[in-house]
Amino acid sequence: MTDIRAAMNEAVAFIRTQTVSNPRIGIILGTGLGGLVGEIDIEVAIEYGDIPHFPVSTVESHDGRLIFGTLADKPVVAMQGRFHFYEGYSLKQVTFPVRVMHDLGVRDLLISNAAGGMNPVFRRGDIMVIWDHINLIGDNPLIGPNDDTLGPRFPDMSEAYSEAYIAIAEQVALEEHIPLRKGVFVAVAGPNLETRAEYRFLRNIGADAVGMSTVPENIVAVHMGMKVLAFSIITDECFPDALEPVDVPTIIKTANETEPSLRALMKGVIARLRA
Repeated sequence: MTDIRAAMNEAVAFIRTQTVSNPRIGIILGTGLGGLVGEIDIEVAIEYGDIPHFPVSTVESHDGRLIFGTLADKPVVAMQGRFHFYEGYSLKQVTFPVRVMHDLGVRDLLISNAAGGMNPVFRRGDIMVIWDHINLIGDNPLIGPNDDTLGPRFPDMSEAYSEAYIAIAEQVALEEHIPLRKGVFVAVAGPNLETRAEYRFLRNIGADAVGMSTVPENIVAVHMGMKVLAFSIITDECFPDALEPVDVPTIIKTANETEPSLRALMKGVIARLRA
């Protein structure tokens, strides 16, 4: 990964032996959200382990396949499973698939994740569209020498999540009668969940939901000039004064139960995006 451009070229060259698809829309499916793949008319599915320089998913519910096909009559590429900093990967490795998707033609990136809700009006099972984020992972995928052919040294983040695409998502939610929250997502390193004091701190600095992903992918997508739309499924309620223990099976169960609504929302958005 010392030469990102060379690694990208090798990964793309291999993928091109499997498909000639040039999808404009990319999708990253988070914890418990891989079922959207069932809605895709699949052309080819490539195991991450077969793609040069791709990490391999090690987290429960992350299957680890790159899916090419059509969804809502649009050519798409979907990551069925993502990578995390806490797995031991560098953020350059975590975000490498985003760069590869860009070289395959992706210009619009839709991201989903499971998150803890800290906004007191949020409840387990809610869907939140992300309109801004806070990076508390303690690292950044752009640290190091910058390749100007990939993006600028100092990318502007004043609109990290497309306002136009958020408006589309809100319209789809209204039409489909899907309750939709909007808020700020904060990314932390993990893998442990937060303490009561940490939840208080994160809420006090302006975060509505907390998770361990999405922000690095967003940074790299913006670096490469892509438009991003991201959603969080609120899988647990993180209220310090009424905090209850939560485990991964419960988080996955909540994500699975909410997925049909998120699936309808994402399909509706994709149908309105240009191919």
